Amino acid sequence: MTIERHFTATGFVVHDGHIALHWHPKVKKWLPPGGHIESNEDPVQAVLREIMEETGVIAEVVTTDDFTDLKCPEQVKPPLTIMIEDIDDPITGFHQHIDMIYVCQPLEPVPVLNVGWIWVSKSDLAEAIPLSSDGCAGIPPPPDVRVLGDRAFRVVEAFG
Repeated sequence: MTIERHFTATGFVVHDGHIALHWHPKVKKWLPPGGHIESNEDPVQAVLREIMEETGVIAEVVTTDDFTDLKCPEQVKPPLTIMIEDIDDPITGFHQHIDMIYVCQPLEPVPVLNVGWIWVSKSDLAEAIPLSSDGCAGIPPPPDVRVLGDRAFRVVEAFG
């Protein structure tokens, strides 16, 4: 049996010692912005679009010194990591996301985040402090979000 897979991109938006998270009602977890890569989009275009649509923040991808900036052929900035996530959607059924995880930061002064989004401090994330929002009462971010969030903070501190 072949498992259906979708390509997605996720962005850990780091700003002033915080990252943007929201309570995802379908997944029932605190997650950063992200979503499906659309036809004719590369992963960087997708993650920046998703960040803007979901949070209202205009962002850029932060790359490490491992990125080789060649002018030709055109390159796509590499993600921090690529994860394969099991998705058990009640409507579309079981599938997987091949998720390209990026570290991002705002390009402009940060507006108030869209409704449902919160800024989570580096210390609250590291200590797995329970977060609350509409539909969520006191649940900490999942371990993968805490680990990748910590890496995102380190990347921005070093290269941002």
